[in-house]
Formats: sequence, C-alpha cells, structure tokens
Amino acid sequence: MFVDEVEVIWKAGHGGNGCCSFYRGKYIPMGGPDGGDGGKGGDVILVCSPHVNDLQDFSYKPHAEAQNGQNGMGSDCYGRGGEDCILSVPPGTQVWDIATQRLVTEVLEVNSRVVILKGGKGGLGNLHFKNSVNRAPRQTTPGEPGEEGRFKLVLKTIADVGLVGFPNAGKSSLISCLTRAQPKVAHYPFTTINPSVGVLTDSHYRYLFLADIPGLIEGASHNKGLGYQFLRHIERCQALVMLLDMAGSEARNPIDDFKILRKELMCYGKNLADKPFIVVANKLDLPDFEANLAAFKRAVKVQVLPISCKTGEGLTELKDYLFQHFMSHSKAQPEEGKILDGVNRDEAL
Repeated sequence: MFVDEVEVIWKAGHGGNGCCSFYRGKYIPMGGPDGGDGGKGGDVILVCSPHVNDLQDFSYKPHAEAQNGQNGMGSDCYGRGGEDCILSVPPGTQVWDIATQRLVTEVLEVNSRVVILKGGKGGLGNLHFKNSVNRAPRQTTPGEPGEEGRFKLVLKTIADVGLVGFPNAGKSSLISCLTRAQPKVAHYPFTTINPSVGVLTDSHYRYLFLADIPGLIEGASHNKGLGYQFLRHIERCQALVMLLDMAGSEARNPIDDFKILRKELMCYGKNLADKPFIVVANKLDLPDFEANLAAFKRAVKVQVLPISCKTGEGLTELKDYLFQHFMSHSKAQPEEGKILDGVNRDEAL
C-alpha cells in the first residue's frame, strides 16, 4: 500500500536533572560540592533517504520520541545525552504543524538531515552554585522538557519528468520500456494506482528521473476520483510528457484528451500548465494511428513524437529528446550528513 499522507506525534527527549553531591574522601569527611550537570535530551531528526519510497512506516508507527538525558552524578560527572530519534523519509516530504497549519520544513536533498524537534537542556548540578558566601549549596536545576508536536507528513514525488495521460494511454508500459521500473501493466483502466519512479540513463552516464503518475480523468483538478492525490505528485516535475492514445482505442478522441489534460493542469494551478511539455503519441502500431495523428496536428499546433511501446518504435528518438531538452538543471547532491537546523528552518526552504 502506497502512503503519501500521514499524521504523526513526535517528542524530543527531556534534559537530565542536575545532581546535588558533595565530595567524600579519605581524611576529607566534609568536601565541597561536586554535583554534575544533567545530559541533553535527544533531538528528533529527519534524514532524506533515497531508499524510502513512501510514508507507509509512519502509518504503522505514528508515535516516536527521542531518549531523555541522564541525570548528573557526583564527582562532577555529567549525565549522558539522550540518543537522537532519527527518522528516514523519502525525498519530497513536507512536514506541516497541525496546530498552526504551518509548513515546518520540506525535505528535498538526498542525505540531508533536518532537526525537527530539539531535546531539552540538562539541569545544573550544585557545583555551579558554590560561591564565597554559600560554600555548600544544595541547589540544583531540573532538566528542560524537550519539544513535542503533532505533524502531518505529505509526500510529493520528486522527478525530472512526469508522465501524464488518461487511463490505458500506456504510461506504465512506457516507463517500463525506458527504465528498469516495473509498474503493473494490464489491459484495464487504473492499473497504476500509485506513483512509480524510474531512472532513464544513456551511454554518456546522464540520467533523468521519470515519474509514472496514475491516470487522470476529467474533473481531477476538482478532486474528482483521486485528483488532488495524483496531481500533487506532478508539482515537483521539471517537465511533463503528455501521453495520448493516438489510435483512439476505447472510442477516445486524442484531440479531446489533450484539451482535457491541459484544462485539468490549468485548473489545478501551482503553475502546472506552465511547465514545458512534449506530446507523445502512443500505439503507432494500430490501424487508426496515422489518420488520428494527421487530424491532431491540424487541430493542435504542438510538437508530437510518435511511438509504440509494443514494438519499441520511436523510443530512441523520445529518449534523445528528453535528454536534449530536460537536462538543464543540476544533478549535484549535497554532502552526506549535511544538517539543517530546525530553529532557522524557514531560511533553509
């Protein structure tokens, strides 16, 4: 089951209490204060992992908390800090604070780490309160509580190119032909019900991420069917491939299909209609393809690439086109272990 939205409750660790202790040794029955400080509570940290595909784990375990810091001890020994709670999320995960309806952070870069909740500071031992007046203080401070909160995680798939089209247009077949992704392929609508991402490579060691978005229907921009759930995965795509069944299978009209797809993208907003796109005409091997393609070119003045997922014809040209036109953005990844401080997380967005 693909999960792209879930609510969670997270809690950072409390700081340990300061210790009240006095030194005792041979011939020193009444030594001075030597109480150590409490340890810091653990943080809640998100790590962007390329090996995690969705938020399914959080639906099973919505509660998570970091370890508390240990209390201070005598002989000026500090308590050990609590272990951080490190949670792996897929690239493209948004974290929303449910109480304030505010976007807390957005995890985009692979291997980056974001501190969501900070652990409490440890309390002070009585050693800190010794002075010329009070030589044997018994005063200590408790550890501070850690931050906690309820959050909503929303996943928006990150890909260079998104494949959009009506059900049974052949999106899953296309991505399985171009990449090593293996989405379910069958002769019935809505075979794909979850986004699938594959990697397109060439002989020059270049690569593009392709996302197979589940089939759209008319009214998707108004949340008909699973419209919002599907369309939000297109938001991060750099470009779109609008795949049409140019053979007119199942009594569909390719011209109407194209207009409906453009309309749904425009109505949804988020600049989806402004993204660069290419129209790919599938099912070149079927009889009515040529006549429908000629009519489409007369009615719609856009570039069209004809292909057949069944025979493989036109796939090399499509692959070259994608690399030539949609490789403009950088593929650089951040250094492993890069940490963004959750306190100033707005500046990092």
